[in-house]
Amino acid sequence: MTLAMNTDTTTTAAASARRHRSAGRDLAGIGAIIILAAIGYVLFPDNLALLTRIIAIALLVLSLDLVTGYGGIATLGHAALFGSGAYAAGIVSAHYGITDPLLMTLAGIVGGAVAGLICGAIILRAHGLPQLVLSIALINLFHEFANKASSWTGGSDGLSGISADPIFGYFEFDLYGHTAYFFGVILLLAVFVLLRLLVRSPFGMLCRGIKEDPLRIKAMGASPKAALMKLYVISGAVAGIGGALTAISTQVVGLDSLSFTLSAESLVMLVLGGTGSLFGALSGTVIFMLFEDYVSAANPFHWLTMVGALLIAVVLFAPKGLYGTAAAFFARRKEAGE
Repeated sequence: MTLAMNTDTTTTAAASARRHRSAGRDLAGIGAIIILAAIGYVLFPDNLALLTRIIAIALLVLSLDLVTGYGGIATLGHAALFGSGAYAAGIVSAHYGITDPLLMTLAGIVGGAVAGLICGAIILRAHGLPQLVLSIALINLFHEFANKASSWTGGSDGLSGISADPIFGYFEFDLYGHTAYFFGVILLLAVFVLLRLLVRSPFGMLCRGIKEDPLRIKAMGASPKAALMKLYVISGAVAGIGGALTAISTQVVGLDSLSFTLSAESLVMLVLGGTGSLFGALSGTVIFMLFEDYVSAANPFHWLTMVGALLIAVVLFAPKGLYGTAAAFFARRKEAGE
């Protein structure tokens, strides 16, 4: 009796300690985003467009991390969700006169979620390498559809005529990009908090279990395909927010938002930071895009070589990604200290 009570007390204490550690990491992540956003604003006041672009792509990489890092779905066509959100936000503004930025963001969420539903229904019919093939086929189909539907999307010329009203009637989107940048930071913070809750929820744990052993999850009575389908739709909604932010901040949407190159680069950023970690997705995006911007300006002829060398070094010496490897190192140090 006493042993059982001690065991229950120990289990409760351990669970409480885990919750406190998770809450501490959440607060640390929120604080890190705010601090980095403030540093970026101070260091790059004349290049806020780049920082806003980084935030938009970070949302895409976060959405990719959901399906790849947490769900184990192989995809090289995730830009289809990002581009769908961008075009949805742009179309409601350019063709229907809906210029409220919050409604445009909502349109991006819906567009991305619908694209996620379509892509998930097709990609989840296969496993492994065939999934990659299907994802590549889908991104090419989305790209070609947007190119052919030029009356709605502008085709190869891009969708223009997009405008956004001041947020709440006060914060106008200026040429310097101040409002767009702060709007993007707020969106990123909101998405980060929601995704942290999602991945720690029973649904998030279920998706992790499916990645590790889908047969066991199926034997337990759960439906791996239904869970991954929900995860894909949520991922599409997150990517759609990034696409909508791009449409609002640049006021133009081009076919590059539906390109295979963007899909491949987002996967590279995820691997660079570390899969299966929201912090890894964010750090990989920031490091890759800032490094790419710096080396392309410093050496416009050989910058791809330097980017390639960085990626090879990371894969060889930090296979868990930069953030994942650093986190594992400090975890080992902590265990050794205890």
